[in-house]
Amino acid sequence: MILLFSVISGRSFSQACTNLGQNPTTAFPVCGSTVFKQTSVAICGTKLIPTPCTANGSIFQDKNPYWYKFTCFKAGTLGFEILPSNLSDDYDWELFDITNRDPNDVYTDKTLFVACNWSGESGRTGANPSGTSLTVCEGIGMPLFSKMPDMIVGHEYLLLVSHFTDTQSGYSLSFGGGSGSITDSTASAITSTQPHCDGKTISIHLNKKMRCNSLAADGSDFELSSSNIKIIKATGVNCGNGFDMDSLVLQFDSPLPPGSYTITTKKGSDSNTLLDYCEAPMSEGITGSFTITSLQPAPFDSISAVGCSPIQLKVVFRKPILCASVAPNGSDFTINAASGVTITGAATGCGNNITSVVTLTLSGPINKQGTQQVTLVKGSDGNTILDECLQETPVGSMVSFSTYDIVKATINYTIGYSCSADTAKFLNPGGNGINQWSWKFNERAASNQQNPVYIYTQFGQQKVQLTVSNGVCRDSAEISFVLDNELKANFSAPSLLCPQDQAVCKDTSIGKITTWNWNFGNGTASILQNPPPFLYAPPSVSQTYYVTLVVQNSQNCSDTLTKPIRVLSNCYIDVATAFTPNGDGLNDYLYPINAFKANNLLFRVYNRFGQIVFQTTDFTQKWDGLFKGLPQESGTYAWTLQYIYADTGEPFFKKGTSVLIR
Repeated sequence: MILLFSVISGRSFSQACTNLGQNPTTAFPVCGSTVFKQTSVAICGTKLIPTPCTANGSIFQDKNPYWYKFTCFKAGTLGFEILPSNLSDDYDWELFDITNRDPNDVYTDKTLFVACNWSGESGRTGANPSGTSLTVCEGIGMPLFSKMPDMIVGHEYLLLVSHFTDTQSGYSLSFGGGSGSITDSTASAITSTQPHCDGKTISIHLNKKMRCNSLAADGSDFELSSSNIKIIKATGVNCGNGFDMDSLVLQFDSPLPPGSYTITTKKGSDSNTLLDYCEAPMSEGITGSFTITSLQPAPFDSISAVGCSPIQLKVVFRKPILCASVAPNGSDFTINAASGVTITGAATGCGNNITSVVTLTLSGPINKQGTQQVTLVKGSDGNTILDECLQETPVGSMVSFSTYDIVKATINYTIGYSCSADTAKFLNPGGNGINQWSWKFNERAASNQQNPVYIYTQFGQQKVQLTVSNGVCRDSAEISFVLDNELKANFSAPSLLCPQDQAVCKDTSIGKITTWNWNFGNGTASILQNPPPFLYAPPSVSQTYYVTLVVQNSQNCSDTLTKPIRVLSNCYIDVATAFTPNGDGLNDYLYPINAFKANNLLFRVYNRFGQIVFQTTDFTQKWDGLFKGLPQESGTYAWTLQYIYADTGEPFFKKGTSVLIR
């Protein structure tokens, strides 16, 4: 309740976030080889964030947020650290997989969750090898580091960093420690260069995202092969509301006449070429060629690589098109019937009514392997697609793409039972191109085999987890089962018996037991689970008997346990009339003798002045003739003894004297 109040009250005056980077759609692009520093944090954030923790009634919001986006280029685990500038500040975070999704879905779709840490502690936080759980909820004392999550190649991720403490002190974000990689090592290149119909501008498409702020506005990062016409301006596509681009537009001081031209990269007036997420520069001397010819419509070029179960497709045109020519209902495009879905919408996300990419929404995911085709038709707006020069791409233009079967992490198993260990054989049927298996047994042992064998040496509840993948699609499953063939002999029995006390032995063994064999150490035995009470013959001196129980189950497994029972010759409670604390091992102490059945015992010893020199409630604690560490003089000492006899509940009070002899 205290935490919930602090969360609500700490956000009650917050405002909507408007700065770049403070919303999922404007997330900062980051990579694994650089440290990102946020020098200050704006106070804002009111949107709810779904997490697995909300099941316990907690409320989470994007309080004072900054968002970061990255792509997995090598499968493996993700490790990172958030280091507050002020270590007394409390930072939280949550990671989402937004592959083929609208980034804003993180506010509504809990299935995008990957990992989080909402600990109420201050200081460093993140994911590293010390973490034990992907989900760390709110609260004081919760660990600051979560388990490192697994990443999938080609998947896109969003990381929310939430500054719970209402200060503007910043932090640094660094990546490392995991086995995966979010650093794109691909060399930057120009993939296409398309002239616009006006002859004064061209679009350049790159093979990867580059930082918008690395583009010189005067276009000096590029050089035109013509000496008569100069580049005067460069604009990054979508740089007005983001941090990165994979396309840009160059403007010339006059129209280009028909002919062939070359654009070459170089260091611009900002002293660098274009820089990628990791600030790796694009090499100088990279060229892109284009030809100014008579007007031609925008060719239907390709479809961006799709992941598993795509529900959206990004279709790419080879030159800029007019956003207004794209019918929002997607009717400019059809998809082959073999895909099993239809196209229900089209979005452009345009800036200045120009784009080269259209995002198509499907009626459902494509969950089977095959080659699919998207074809251009005249849409409900009466045309196919128009480029910026109003040239219409021909009906029937078609591109193909590949889809993949979904996979299933089915877990089948058989158990081979034995006495000390059980052997489990696990099976995943495979199929649908599955070529990767990751098994975990009770979250401790692992196997990458399709059909592993695991030997259990501990019985009881067991948990098995499996993740399978065909390189694109992935699925996980978890099962639990009980190994109930544990056999362990155990029984209850009295440790002490007085003469004429009955011995009661009761079986408390574990397992599916079929036979019990008792040996009571006095020549008698029983095969009953719980034998009837019996008497040991009164001994002349105390004697110890050893009771043994052997249990057996239907698999002929057995276990044995032996316990001692001490039978006393006398249980009469009394106090000696004299003792000699000289350390010779004979009558060295004064105490209640045979007080085995004395409950609520209180034994006191008094000197001749009536002063208590010793008292105890435990009859095994004995007076050694000392008081406050000093030996007491020889003489007569009074004592009192009170107790309740255990068998009858009868109270007793005794008193007498004993002589201390030195």
